[in-house]
Amino acid sequence: MDRRDFLKKAAAGAVAAGIAATGAGAAGLREPLPGCGRQGYDTPGPGDRRQGRFAIGFEPYELRMRHTFTVSGYSRTTTPDVQLRIWYDGFTGYGEASMPQYLGQTTESVMAFLRKVDLGRFPSPFLLEDILSYVDGLSDGDTAAKAAVDIALHDLVGKLLGAPWYRIWGLDPQKAPCTSFTIGIDTPEVVREKTLECAGRFKVLKAKVGVPDDRKLISTIREVTDLPLVVDANQGWTDRQAALDEIFWLKEMGVLMVEQPMPAARLDDNAWISERSPIPVFADEAVQRLADIPGIKGAYNGINIKLMKCTGMREAWKMLNYARAEGMKVMLGCMTETSCAVSAAAQLSPAVDFADLDGHLLISNDIFNGVKVVEGRLSLGDAPGIGIVPE
Repeated sequence: MDRRDFLKKAAAGAVAAGIAATGAGAAGLREPLPGCGRQGYDTPGPGDRRQGRFAIGFEPYELRMRHTFTVSGYSRTTTPDVQLRIWYDGFTGYGEASMPQYLGQTTESVMAFLRKVDLGRFPSPFLLEDILSYVDGLSDGDTAAKAAVDIALHDLVGKLLGAPWYRIWGLDPQKAPCTSFTIGIDTPEVVREKTLECAGRFKVLKAKVGVPDDRKLISTIREVTDLPLVVDANQGWTDRQAALDEIFWLKEMGVLMVEQPMPAARLDDNAWISERSPIPVFADEAVQRLADIPGIKGAYNGINIKLMKCTGMREAWKMLNYARAEGMKVMLGCMTETSCAVSAAAQLSPAVDFADLDGHLLISNDIFNGVKVVEGRLSLGDAPGIGIVPE
């Protein structure tokens, strides 16, 4: 289903929801409002749920990869996703839940969670701590669903304040880093093609490793470009000495850092590698949320924060500041996402060491305009909230 078909189908769903007064608790995306020049997201429809001064609407949306995406363990061509909107006093906040398979969440579980959210118990969206503590307490997991609510509320509050979140947090957009662009595990021919496709647009590339042909993949990239690289083993290495030897070789190949070299459960082995590695070693699967950081302190040089893992911008900001206080490096990552979630994460980017915010560039059916990549660097605009508009 392409973007236009999605809009048509979702608009029909909104009409059906209004007639039947049933459905998933969310209307679809509507046709453009007269004179607005944009998709008709800006007012709730008949199928959206009104909750006091709030209204909430959501629907599933499948993200299509431009190329088959392979990491150590699995491949995929699509990613399930749920798009969320929250309305309040004429303003609209946009949120998103993206669900790669390793998160263990589904479209159905996200929508079931969102149906439980009752914003009507709160008088104002400015009560972010109270609201998001309540949302987090609705279940033990569902981090992507919680992130969707968090992102939408941050977008809404930023619009009510008339400022982007990087400004609310006191960050300098000129300090936003370059983002890496990810090249998945593939044949040498496809890796060469992907590298040629992106080498002129980015200043840092990211390679997925953790399989027996790692060196062939890196060497293939080096046939095309000498751009700096970062690598993500996705827990794919199993022998710590072999992993360390690989890291020393990767450094010689111009690699700046490595993510999650060994399985997260093998804390001592990851610590052994971090102590001896010539480049920083970052925790990815080993750190999901704020409460995980104390347990991995000393085992890694830094952490990778992803909104879909940590429940959104509120906790990501806390994780960033906690990690800094512990002397750790910080990077921002993402899943396969539209510009909605990527732009939300980008609001924190001026405060981090590395950024891997390319999820929206890996899909062919983005439905928002948001953060841009200009000569490889994240470019944060002045639009309020998370800085997006529907296409």
